[in-house]
Amino acid sequence: MEDVCWHETKGKGAMTTIDHTIDLPKVIPNPHAVRVDIDVAGTPQVPQRSSAAASTAGNDPAPTAAAQEPRSTPSTTPAPDVDLVVVMGVAGSGKTTVAALLAGRLGAEFAEGDEFHPPENVAKMSDGMPLEDSDRWPWLGHIRDWLAEQAAAGRSAVVPCSALKRSYRDLLREAGPVRFAHLTGSRELLTERIQGRAGHFMKPAMLDSQLATLEPLGDDEDGFTVDVFPRPPEIVDEIIAHLDR
Repeated sequence: MEDVCWHETKGKGAMTTIDHTIDLPKVIPNPHAVRVDIDVAGTPQVPQRSSAAASTAGNDPAPTAAAQEPRSTPSTTPAPDVDLVVVMGVAGSGKTTVAALLAGRLGAEFAEGDEFHPPENVAKMSDGMPLEDSDRWPWLGHIRDWLAEQAAAGRSAVVPCSALKRSYRDLLREAGPVRFAHLTGSRELLTERIQGRAGHFMKPAMLDSQLATLEPLGDDEDGFTVDVFPRPPEIVDEIIAHLDR
């Protein structure tokens, strides 16, 4: 069972911090695509990939040199009302929590971006080693393919993914008209959140590497920036307001 938390502060002067925890059950019939249900308390219930699916991913052969470069995917023609949203940002920005809530509000399919990582990537990050492009291309390709599958089926989809570089986002855009919601916050807030997570492979020291790699959205990219200081439901409200423009 993995916990995803966000922190809320109330009061003036010496503020009280309240931790909100979301339990993410691990039982899932489909290894990637799931629909997110919102319970009466407004908490997203987010299934993860099954251990069998993760094991299968670990048995994939090592990618060849050609497979390490971004590859084109067959073009799709999504339905006009389909939303494909990537909630992007560095570690600690709350991508999973926000993306799960957003998917529930949109009635969209949801997949956890980190679950597309092969075990080798998870092992590197768990050891505090930053990923290289050769590590990321296959991972990003799997996310792109999942988005393309949802688009071809006429389903809206939301996925959290760091998408740090323009070239990474270009690859994801091959799935269709993908929009990017970039979650941003101060280094201090992001570090605090990473340190407060239990059982996640991302280490606080990795934040500096991600911030150095990050290429903000360009003016010509279909996306927008959202501050992560407010509570997640308020962040989702702002994202939906951007999507409706």
